[in-house]
Amino acid sequence: MIKYIEETTEFLQEKGFESPEIGIILGTGLGQLINEIEIINEISYNHIPNFPTATVEFHKGKLIYGILEGKTVVVMQGRFHLYEGYSLQDVTYPVRVMHKLGVKKLLVSNASGAVNLDLKKGELMLIDDHINLQGGSPLAFKGVEQLGSRFTDMSAPYNLKINAKLEAIAKEKNITLHKGVYASVIGPQLETRAEYRYLKTIGADAVGMSTVPEVIVANHLDLPVAAVSVLTDECDPDNLKPIDIDEIIALAGKAEPQMITLFKELIKSL
Repeated sequence: MIKYIEETTEFLQEKGFESPEIGIILGTGLGQLINEIEIINEISYNHIPNFPTATVEFHKGKLIYGILEGKTVVVMQGRFHLYEGYSLQDVTYPVRVMHKLGVKKLLVSNASGAVNLDLKKGELMLIDDHINLQGGSPLAFKGVEQLGSRFTDMSAPYNLKINAKLEAIAKEKNITLHKGVYASVIGPQLETRAEYRYLKTIGADAVGMSTVPEVIVANHLDLPVAAVSVLTDECDPDNLKPIDIDEIIALAGKAEPQMITLFKELIKSL
């Protein structure tokens, strides 16, 4: 893996991806942050050596380098998921590459379902902690200790200082920003009524199919990370209706301006 990471990093550096300060992973329906960036270069994933290729139709599949709020950023427009058939090492490979390129902080966004019914669809949730229900670890491979500590501490996986900044920005801008626990499942099927009850019982406030592997690897690399969820549906097991994926994407898009404000103001302050 070290050889692959070096090959990918060298390729990107030759394309002008020089010393980015901040890495950003954009999730479902949250691609419009790109319009705020002064783009220097962008490359489709399928043109990058050793990179996976996004297969989800609403994930763009580009790595973008540019300037946002005076900072150099590298942005994943579209991410990878276990449900696409990738391994946990594939899913998190871009995080290792961004770190090798030089990013000092990682920001992540996603869409998730509200298990805590005090949270409403269209609102945002700052992830304070998570529950890994994906059945594996992106650190469980031979030679992992060459890339960082095998037994990575996860007592505070989301950077407390960055989270405090995000909460302060949300308060200042009158953005509703809940704080809670995100459970990550494999998918791609949605949860059953019994599974939603289980998730609530074990302490989850929201559920999704991403983010946790990337956060684990960020911690493995001592890379400060923060993540924000757009809540796109309310997962009430007693009144469960069939999921409308188009509605989920539309809701993510509707909440996007608030997410963009949070990320821009945060980057300005970092």
